[in-house]
Order: sequence, then structure tokens, then C-alpha cells
Amino acid sequence: MSQSISQLLLAYIPLIVFIGVAGVIGLALLAAAFLVAYKQPDPEKLSAYECGFNAFDDARMKFDVRFYLVAILFIIFDLEVTFLFPWAATFAKVGVYGFWAMMVFLAVLTVGFIYEWKKGALEWD
Repeated sequence: MSQSISQLLLAYIPLIVFIGVAGVIGLALLAAAFLVAYKQPDPEKLSAYECGFNAFDDARMKFDVRFYLVAILFIIFDLEVTFLFPWAATFAKVGVYGFWAMMVFLAVLTVGFIYEWKKGALEWD
């Protein structure tokens, strides 16, 4: 019984070594970042960036809905475009039906993009 348990534990030695090496590399990279990091940022680096308001204001303050809209549109189109990767990988196997199904999908995606462009959802003015 103890012989089979020791053989089972020996089978996990590569996994333990892998986790140990990954931990050492991760800690080394974190330590290097803290040692090499620039400690005196300029005022431009500390200023409001992209969101348009200071990062240390009240968390319940209102801001423009366009930020949410652009984020949601990015997620939607990004996820839809990721459907192209498995289709392209199996392009030879999907046949004519798979090709035209993807063309319909891309047409719907293009119509949606043109619609949001015409509505001004991508404008920042």
C-alpha cells in the first residue's frame, strides 16, 4: 500500500517543480518591477486619464454615458470577431454552407456597425 502511494507522489514531482519555478519567476519579476520602477511621477502622469475626471473623487459621481456605450460596443464587436478564428481554422472542413453562414454573420455585423456609425455612437464630440 505504501509503495503505490509513494509512486503516486513521485508522479506529481514534475508538477510541483513546475509550480515552484513559476512562483520563483513570478516573484522575481515582481521584485524587479519594484526595484526598477520610477519613483517620482510627473503631474501629467497623475492627471485624469481618458475617463475625464480625477481618480480620487467620489465614486458615486455621474459621468457621461458614452463611456459605457463605447465599452459595450467594443465588447460586442470584439466577441463577434472572435468567432472568425475557429471558422478560419476549420475553413476547409465547413464547406459551402459554413462559408455562406459566416458571410451572413459578417453581413449582420457590418450592418450593425454601419447603424451605430450613422447614429453617432462612435463620436466623442
